[in-house]
Formats: sequence, C-alpha cells, structure tokens
Amino acid sequence: MNEIIEHKLSILPELPGCYLMKDRQGTVIYVGKAKVLKNRVRSYFTGSHDGKTQRLVGEIEDFEYIVTNSEIEALILELNMIKKYDPKYNIMLKDDKTYPYLKITNERHPKLIITRKVNKKSGKYFGPYPNATAAHETKKLLDRLYPYRKCQSIPTRACLYYHIGQCLAPCIKEVPAEAYTEMITDITRFLNGGYKEVKKELQQKMNKAAEELEFERAKEYRDQITNIETVMEKQNMNANDFTDRDIFGYAVDKGWMCVQVFFVRQGKMIERDVSIFPAYRDPEDELLTYLGRFYGEAQHLLPKEVLLPETVDFALADQLLDTTVLIPQRGKKKELVKLAAKNASIALNAKFQIIERQEERTIGACEELGEAMNISTPLRIEAFDNSHTHGVEPVSAMISFVDGRPNRKDYRKYKTKTAAAHDDYGAMREVVRRRYARVLKEELPLPDLIVIDGGKGQMEIAREVIEDELGLSIPIAGLAKDDKHNTAQLLYGHPPEIVPLKKTSEAFYLLQRVQDEVHRFAITFHRQRRGASSLTSSLDGIDGIGPKRKQQLLKHFKTVKALREATPEQLKESGMPKKVADDLIAHFQKPEDSQKPLTE
Repeated sequence: MNEIIEHKLSILPELPGCYLMKDRQGTVIYVGKAKVLKNRVRSYFTGSHDGKTQRLVGEIEDFEYIVTNSEIEALILELNMIKKYDPKYNIMLKDDKTYPYLKITNERHPKLIITRKVNKKSGKYFGPYPNATAAHETKKLLDRLYPYRKCQSIPTRACLYYHIGQCLAPCIKEVPAEAYTEMITDITRFLNGGYKEVKKELQQKMNKAAEELEFERAKEYRDQITNIETVMEKQNMNANDFTDRDIFGYAVDKGWMCVQVFFVRQGKMIERDVSIFPAYRDPEDELLTYLGRFYGEAQHLLPKEVLLPETVDFALADQLLDTTVLIPQRGKKKELVKLAAKNASIALNAKFQIIERQEERTIGACEELGEAMNISTPLRIEAFDNSHTHGVEPVSAMISFVDGRPNRKDYRKYKTKTAAAHDDYGAMREVVRRRYARVLKEELPLPDLIVIDGGKGQMEIAREVIEDELGLSIPIAGLAKDDKHNTAQLLYGHPPEIVPLKKTSEAFYLLQRVQDEVHRFAITFHRQRRGASSLTSSLDGIDGIGPKRKQQLLKHFKTVKALREATPEQLKESGMPKKVADDLIAHFQKPEDSQKPLTE
C-alpha cells in the first residue's frame, strides 16, 4: 500500500458516497458506492480476498471519493460514474442481448414497427419478444388484421396496401382521428393478451358470413383465425394472469456472480437473460448496481412488477426503479424467485470451468508474461506491424489487447505519410510517433507493454521515439519469427535479449495471438488499399469516370474482377448512366486491356 492511499484511508468520512479506484496511469478501473465510505473502502486494503478482488487491489494506485446525502444518491451517482468512465472491473452489459419490441408510434397517422431501442416518449411498447422471428410474425399478423399505416413516410399516392384493404390511405384522403384511436385500442388489447377475444369476434363474423353464403369472406376470417392460433398461441405458455413482470434471482461462488432474469409478459414466461461476471462486493450491492444498469444502459423496458430476492435492500430498490418492486414472502411469486436463483446457480456451475480456463488464457497469461519480463502485469498491450508489396501501398497497423483479449475499438490503421516506400524503419518511427503523440494530446490510456512485430532494429526505432522524443517510460518488446513465419522469440531490454518462455506456456500463446492478430489486421488493410488502387487505376482514361464515380464503383464492386464481369444491369444498379456503363463494358472488352494482369 503506497503513502497516498494510507493517508486517504486515514481521513475517510463515515458517510455515504461513491468511490473511484485508479491505476498507475490515473485511469478509473472500478467505481463503487458505500453506505459508510470509511468501512467500505478500507475493506479493500485489509484482510484476505479471493483472486479476483486481489487482482483489482493490486492495480489500485490511488482513489477518489464523493460524499452524498444518502445511500440511494450514492447508488445513482455510481451508475452515472460507471457510464462516464466505463471501468474495466465493473459489470459489463455491452455484450448482453437486446430484445425486440413492437412499438405503436406517437404520430398523426401511427404505424406499428419492430425496434430494439426504447424511448417511452415516442410511442407504446409491447414485449420483449423471445426472438426477432416471433416479433415479425406478430407484426405480419397485425398488418393483415388492422388497416393502419404501413409506409415509412406518407407517399403521394395510394399503395398496394390500400388496394388490398390493409391501409386507410391517409396519403389520398382524410382519415378521422377516431378511426386510429379505435384501431390502436384494439391492437393494444390484442398485444396485452386479448387476442383470444379478437379470435372469438372473428369466429362470430366467420359464422355470420357463412350463413349469408359469403364464403370468400368467411374463408378470409377463417385464415385470420388460423394465423392467430399459429402465431400467438405457439409463443407462450399459459398462466393465470396477464401481468408484465421481471423476476430476478442470483447465485455467487468463488468470486463470481450469476444473475438470472425471467421475462414474463401478459402473464406468460417468454424469455430469460443470463449474466455472469466477477463480484467484488456483497452480492446485494452488486445486484442493485446490476439493476440500475439493466434498466438504464441496457435499455430494458421496465415492466409493471419487478420481483427480487429477500436479501436485497427493498428501500433502495424501490427508490431506484420507477415501477412496483416486490420481495415475495410466500406463494407462487416466491417460488418463481427461487426458480430464477436455482437457474442462476446451475448456469454458474456449468460455466465455471470455461470461465477459469479463459482467465488462465487471458489475465493469467498477462501475469505470467509480466513475471517473465520482470515488469508490471501488462494488462493493456499495443502491437504494431507494417505491410506492403515491394514498396507498393505501404501501410501500418496497431492493435490493442486488454486483459488478454482483443480490444477492437482501439485498433488503428495508418497510411504512412513521410516514410519512403521501402523504409520499414521509417514507417515504424512515423506510426509510433503519431500514435503516442495523440495518446498524450488526448490523454488516452497508455499501454503497459508495446509489442513490435520485428527484431532489434525496429525495437530500437520505437524506443527512440517513446523514450527520447516523447519522454515516456513504457516497456517495448519485439517478436521475431522463424523460417516458417511462426512466432519464435520474445526480445526485451536495452540492448534487446531473448526472454526465456516455454512455447507451451499461456504467455507464449498470448504473444502468438497478438502477433497473428496484428499481422492479419495490417495485411487486410494493405489488401484493401491495393485493391482500391488497382480498381482506381484501371478506370483511368475512361470518359465520364471521374474521382467521384471511381469511388462509387469501388464501393459497389470492391474488386477489379467483379467490375470486369459486371452486366449492364449491375452497372446501372451501381448508379452509372447508360452511356457510361456502355463505355465501361467496351473498355474492358478491348483485347489489349484483357491482357493486363489483375492485382487483387
């Protein structure tokens, strides 16, 4: 524990608040809330912890805290800070599924659409649906049953839907608001579980039409009834009521937490959501944070009821969620909460071996690599590689690995500007300078380790830029390959020396993944540039083809081969006028042109 932390721990107030843990670069890596800041924050630096919490504590070099008036204010502030800083040790919901909803828009002429984004002010929402197919089938059914507007925007003339009786055609005639109000009421009733009443009404209409010998109309009613039975009744299990509710249960083991959510809509179980993540606090606090993010960042629509386990602080949950919060004490609802917890426990046990193996291959590999190089654990690794073909279209690429996994949002592509075509050293100097000058300017996180896909010469170039020009102190390693172009040696130090690593170790496998990924990313970018250059150059000298049309053709056809083989119809689809399309076809049919080699 450093002196800064010791001093701050000694003056922590005994008040509620929010705390922000920072690493050696000043990056916020964890945000939490506390009923008593002094007790909560001190607990991280005293006593024994499991491996997950110990890894977090090992990275903490400083912390800040903000005092609030109450625990609910601390919880809300925690959620805002997590959204702002996106700390790597907090619960991550980015990869969670988003479910489709049916939405009736708030418009003069409303329409029914399928969406995964929820904005309560823009319309009525129904769902979520178990999958996109169920949502689409339900919408298609309602399209046939009700003549609401189908077009994205109001056209200038009546469309096919009007002529087949599935639209009131507000584009050509005035439709009274009462007609839409009645229709929206029926659709709302239908989606809230009243489809059985609609089916009964259709059966009455079918029988009446049959009695009046209107067999075609009776057949239409019969088909609608069949569609309702097929679409609506196959999606759901029957239940006793029509209440929308979410049911939460959780399980905790070995520093991991699993939260299971059952979605019940119109009284029917339609879907479940499973999340597994490391837990650094009491599970009750973790669940409250999860709830805030689940209905906030993840944009899940709040149902009429939320059922929670009895261990959760009801007062905080009730203030956090703008809906009815229940902690069942008996009966069927309590059994549902228990069932959610049981499923969470089963899911956690089922995935434990996979999780532990992933930890060994990722963060464990980072720790092993740091020990072998005698540096701090390199949890953020950035790697560079150059690519060109005999000096043509030279490019460079940078990839990022965080906690042993690719962090693709931080990948960067570089077209070299100052380096000569064949100058690999010059290209490396340029892109390393551009990358870390920008990192410093924009105060982005610095890596714990820079990996150069090359030998001692390129390592020295990177070191000169990092240390001599920019004044940074970041470990720089090089990766040398064998005759078969496979990762062979790790170089580190000044002057560089071989770091002894077993080729069967997780650290070595991590380096292989880094080297393969940066090479793949660089060569893919180079091929894109080379293909674009090849396609552009093959269009030079053709009348009617300027820079804009070159880009248009490049975007549409991607390769020279695809353009050569294009039909007049395909050229027309790309936006080319008939004369230009004819000139293109004639150009590529010239004997002298057909002999030109293609560079793809």
